[in-house]
Amino acid sequence: MTDKAAGEETFISHLVELRDRLVKACIGIAIVCAALMMWPGPAHIYDIIAQPMIAALPVGSKMIATGVIAPFLVPMKVTLVLSIIMALPWVFYQMWAFIAPGLYQHEKRLVLPLVVSSSLLFMSGVAFCYFFVFGRVFKFISDFSPASIAVTPDIENYLDFVMSMCLAFGATFEVPVVVVILVRMGIVSVAKLKELRPYVIVGAFVIAAIVTPPDIVSQFALALPMWVLFELGLLIAPVFVRATQAPEEAA
Repeated sequence: MTDKAAGEETFISHLVELRDRLVKACIGIAIVCAALMMWPGPAHIYDIIAQPMIAALPVGSKMIATGVIAPFLVPMKVTLVLSIIMALPWVFYQMWAFIAPGLYQHEKRLVLPLVVSSSLLFMSGVAFCYFFVFGRVFKFISDFSPASIAVTPDIENYLDFVMSMCLAFGATFEVPVVVVILVRMGIVSVAKLKELRPYVIVGAFVIAAIVTPPDIVSQFALALPMWVLFELGLLIAPVFVRATQAPEEAA
């Protein structure tokens, strides 16, 4: 067999492995979605997601649905997104399992901690956004709105806002993982990252100003945790590097 044929066979085998991992990840999401459809159900899930907004509205107020199929479609979208979030450990595991064969034995010790930490950090970011940020942001908006305006949010617009905010907080809570990977791969050192700390802090506030509503509450609620998590990554990165060093590197 020629080198070209062997290379093509290896490439095809990688594609097959990638397909199998994607299928397994989708099956995991589908199982979680089916379970949520049966209990507690899409309607109840949306009621839970909408609770921070409802709590900030005047007593007796509700959201509105301007689309004909919006009362059916929006809860289904929420259920699917929640299924993806809940299935993240399984999805991340499939991603890492795909690249694991190309890693050395000492590098594979990094896989399980990163899978677990990535999942927990993303879910923590979403939970922080839901339980801490939403209530304060919606109350600020409600108190700021003129008395002549009846605040009746559309459920589709509310879903878009909630999903974008949860995604932003979930992604930014992955900062420690990004720091660990950058340091472990030798792209940048911990000392260099410490030198870049002022720029990181400014960048955190710039990112928060872009991805959050134009109020100081949500901007600080995103920028400050991002900074704290960056500092956490600086503390954890040397530990992960030592734990995953090759024997010759450790010597």
